[in-house]
Amino acid sequence: MATTAELFEEPFVADEYIERLVWRTPGGGSRGGPEAFDPKRLLEEFVNHIQELQIMDERIQRKVEKLEQQCQKEAKEFAKKVQELQKSNQVAFQHFQELDEHISYVATKVCHLGDQLEGVNTPRQRAVEAQKLMKYFNEFLDGELKSDVFTNSEKIKEAADIIQKLHLIAQELPFDRFSEVKSKIASKYHDLECQLIQEFTSAQRRGEISRMREVAAVLLHFKGYSHCVDVYIKQCQEGAYLRNDIFEDAAILCQRVNKQVGDIFSNPETVLAKLIQNVFEIKLQSFVKDQLEECRKSDAEQYLKNLYDLYTRTTNLSSKLMEFNLGTDKQTFLSKLIKSIFTSYLENYIEVETGYLKSRSAMILQRYYDSKNHQKRSIGTGGIQDLKERIRQRTNLPLGPSIDTHGETFLSQEVVVNLLQETKQAFERCHRLSDPSDLPRNAFRIFTILVEFLCIEHIDYALETGLAGIPSSDSRNANLYFLDVVQQANTIFHLFDKQFNDHLMPLISSSPKLSECLQKKKEIIEQMEMKLDTGIDRTLNCMIGQMKHILAAEQKKTDFKPEDENNVLIQYTNACVKVCAYVRKQVEKIKNSMDGKNVDTVLMELGVRFHRLIYEHLQQYSYSCMGGMLAICDVAEYRKCAKDFKIPLVLQLFDTLHALCNLLVVAPDNLKQVCSGEQLANLDKNILHSFVQLRADYRSARLARHFS
Repeated sequence: MATTAELFEEPFVADEYIERLVWRTPGGGSRGGPEAFDPKRLLEEFVNHIQELQIMDERIQRKVEKLEQQCQKEAKEFAKKVQELQKSNQVAFQHFQELDEHISYVATKVCHLGDQLEGVNTPRQRAVEAQKLMKYFNEFLDGELKSDVFTNSEKIKEAADIIQKLHLIAQELPFDRFSEVKSKIASKYHDLECQLIQEFTSAQRRGEISRMREVAAVLLHFKGYSHCVDVYIKQCQEGAYLRNDIFEDAAILCQRVNKQVGDIFSNPETVLAKLIQNVFEIKLQSFVKDQLEECRKSDAEQYLKNLYDLYTRTTNLSSKLMEFNLGTDKQTFLSKLIKSIFTSYLENYIEVETGYLKSRSAMILQRYYDSKNHQKRSIGTGGIQDLKERIRQRTNLPLGPSIDTHGETFLSQEVVVNLLQETKQAFERCHRLSDPSDLPRNAFRIFTILVEFLCIEHIDYALETGLAGIPSSDSRNANLYFLDVVQQANTIFHLFDKQFNDHLMPLISSSPKLSECLQKKKEIIEQMEMKLDTGIDRTLNCMIGQMKHILAAEQKKTDFKPEDENNVLIQYTNACVKVCAYVRKQVEKIKNSMDGKNVDTVLMELGVRFHRLIYEHLQQYSYSCMGGMLAICDVAEYRKCAKDFKIPLVLQLFDTLHALCNLLVVAPDNLKQVCSGEQLANLDKNILHSFVQLRADYRSARLARHFS
């Protein structure tokens, strides 16, 4: 049986159990093992093992039944014991309730007895206290203070309590009968008050916080309590302002006092608020006045810088003080303190700001024009000037004499940066120093000054001067500087627009002034764009005029009708070379002077005019066969030049012109076929005819017949 028990392992698996049994049985191995396989012996072993298992099962079953009977017996005994404990618990709970009721009854009796004792003791204590006060009052009445409480300096606290009560009593007595004793009590009251304040002062100097707290608690009921607070505030500030930065000193002082004031006074928030008020109204106000008054009338720039700096540092200090407990509405309290310091300076701030900004801007511009040895000419406004402007816009005619600017644009990025920097600082000061209700209006005033000096006095003046400097279209070897003006004006206006968005918009975004500023900006842009368009248009005319001069001077009639048809060695004419060189130079200049879609727009306009010029120029000559080939070469070169424009329309125009030039050399029999080709099919027949007429052999009957 022991062997059978050894075969059981946890967890029990029947297959493994059979394997272990077979492995232990002699003759139960496989046929190649040390012992031959013996099925009979293995069967016998299985039968014996089954009998052993049956015997083991019966034994275990008997043991289980015995344990179950024992468990049932113990469960009954445990249930009986639990019932007995429940009964005992109910009895104990009843006893506890009775005890609780008894305790409550006794406590009620004790409270009642205490109330009765207090009702008897309180009048008794009052009577004893009144007797003592009468005794002390008699001493004042007799004029001789004998009690130890008045003569012993260590009992000043008790004396203060007594004299404070006597002082209240004396105020109720008639003056005619008790004037002398009232005077003595008042004198003693004052003496004790002074002694207490002196004791508080000495304790503060020694740094004895506990003693200061005791004396302050006694003085709380005296009239001189506020004087005690004043003394504390005064002594706190002794040696507190040793640095050059009074604002940092004030912040450190308030932080130090905030840590200890709660350990001394019963109303720390009131004391701390009084200290802060004292710092603002005395120290800071005096400092601000000294800093501003000396430069208020003599140096507006320094005055505005000092005002902005002092106001910023004061508000920063106020933000730090917001961390402390100063009562219910500390925001309003601190705002009033700041206002009391700066009101007289902020009332007329914007007048000083705008006055300074105007004079500073005018000086920056004048200094620039002086450096150029340029005397600004007045640009008139009103009837005649407006009439001239309207005529110039409609006719593109130069009105008045052309001015030689010697290549000067009269635009300076340095001047612009200086003007924008001054305005940026003005916007920052305006944001900080203006009342919220006045902020949009003040910001608009600064913006109008920027428009006046940057946009009108500088950019618009440069545009007017640049327009006046554009030569007429028939001028020879004209220097075209207006594109330089366009380039610089474009850069400057980007800077102006950036400042408008970055510094002005946040100040006016939620006010009616926003639409007014946007409208003013729109008007300025439209006015400048109109002048830029006029100048660019006239500049393009001058470019075309220059090309006309080159063609007129360099192009010869014999170029397209050479005397010796068989001895033409050039690929294209000299006029074509010079015109293309000039055009490429101007295209590069336009690309450098403009950005975005403006480049394409101007190049397209120049390309169209360039095409019209070449088209009309070719119409002036008669072409032999070799001359027509040379004209095709010229147009091919012009077309190559047109590719630099990178404008599809311009390239298409020159492709068509190149196709038209083929009519100058094509055989008469092929004219109709060429004219019906893809590039020429949609053209008007008159245009085609006009080019065919340019052929030297046009009058031959054969050619006329083929083209008719």
